[in-house]
Amino acid sequence: MKRNTLYSAIKMTIAGAVLGSLAACGGGSDSGTTTAGSNGSSMGPVSGFGSVYVNGTHFQINNAQYRGDDGIERETQLEKGMILKVTGTWGRDGEGEAQYIYYDDTLRGPVDSITWDELTKTGVIVVAKQSIAINNRTVFKGATPVELKAGVESTTDNYHVRISGYRLANGEFQASFVGVMDASAPWPYGRYEVEVEGAVSNLGVDTFEINGLVVNYQSATFDGGTAEDLADGVIVEVEGKLENGKLTAVEIEFEDDIFEEDEDVEISGAITSAYDSETGQFYLNGTLIQLTDDTDFDDDITVEQLTEGAEIKVEGEYRNGIIVAEEIETRDGDAQLSGFIESKEQGGEVLMVSGVRVTLTEITLIEDEDTEDAQESVVMRNQDLEGLNLGDYLEIEGRETAENGGGLIAFYIERDDGGELELEGKISSLTDTTVTVMGLELQTDLDLAGFQVGDDVEIDFEEVNGQYRIVKIEADD
Repeated sequence: MKRNTLYSAIKMTIAGAVLGSLAACGGGSDSGTTTAGSNGSSMGPVSGFGSVYVNGTHFQINNAQYRGDDGIERETQLEKGMILKVTGTWGRDGEGEAQYIYYDDTLRGPVDSITWDELTKTGVIVVAKQSIAINNRTVFKGATPVELKAGVESTTDNYHVRISGYRLANGEFQASFVGVMDASAPWPYGRYEVEVEGAVSNLGVDTFEINGLVVNYQSATFDGGTAEDLADGVIVEVEGKLENGKLTAVEIEFEDDIFEEDEDVEISGAITSAYDSETGQFYLNGTLIQLTDDTDFDDDITVEQLTEGAEIKVEGEYRNGIIVAEEIETRDGDAQLSGFIESKEQGGEVLMVSGVRVTLTEITLIEDEDTEDAQESVVMRNQDLEGLNLGDYLEIEGRETAENGGGLIAFYIERDDGGELELEGKISSLTDTTVTVMGLELQTDLDLAGFQVGDDVEIDFEEVNGQYRIVKIEADD
């Protein structure tokens, strides 16, 4: 953790922890040309390659310099879901030019335990006593949650993982990326086996704790402060080695502001503390966001929807440790669809999936359930789109749209081996024999008493001779 003005910009202030980023070099069809609308920093998870897509911008990275000490040195090490901070320029045309790319693991170490509900696609993974929430948007590399759980339960030689995510208000984490590390290979993941970050508690002469993990700092070197600066509540990042359930710290770094003063920024992720109407503020990924009378809301989002856990993107200016929001748009899905690709349009950017029009955007994360290994691989976005074939079964999370007759704007797509036709959405039209959701009219002979336009519903359906029929319908609680 060598100090460096550029690198230290990736450290988060206030309660927040930004994580995992990766750097990318070259690749794709870089034109080297961009229409710059902003000059600053963009932070968010990687959604595609060629060069790299972050927050919906296609950043050219041929001339970018990279910062970080966790083993990321080239584009082929980049993984979807890893959180990058890209400093450079970007425009409303969706093109950008990266000057610097920053990455830092949020957590790294052995898996203590993992729970996973395959039905709800939610769970918790515990690494070095740190609790990390995982869900269907978490990208796994090297092992699925089911495989991780089986491995942890069947052996004392637990998986080691690196995690990129966000620290929540309660000190726990939300994972955007979980990657299995190959402990048999030369150590490429940072100089030390374990990395944790969080608030100091129970500070003693030689030890303190981070979320219950005892840290011995007697022989540690310090970056950005000294041992005298340690105090309960101070946010630190610690790297070292686990010995008998305790972390022997080798290096301890104090958190710094993640952005430069008066810098144009955009940041995406989950709200970690809900909107306070008295102050006009909320926390996103642990960073304080300030609303003003000039803040513009896109996608019909309102302040009432700025609740803990909601996924959004904020554009604004960084002032005195606060992002003054100029524009807010939602990244929170309100609908889901499982079905088969029937047709592709516009180079795969628009799909017809079991009767529903699905539109992909630059922020759409496309994943395969197949996680063969942890080998380096970068699949360009055009290859992602070309790889979606007619007949493929997809599980899609997104946001309903009324455009083009109705449909779904996809935030997350996972290709699976197959399954039932299902959707979750809002009823837009209703008769005695039909229900329309996401622009799809479904036939039924079921009793629809109790349902009305505007209701959120879960529907199992089938395709019969070119028509779609409801098998089961119930209210979505």
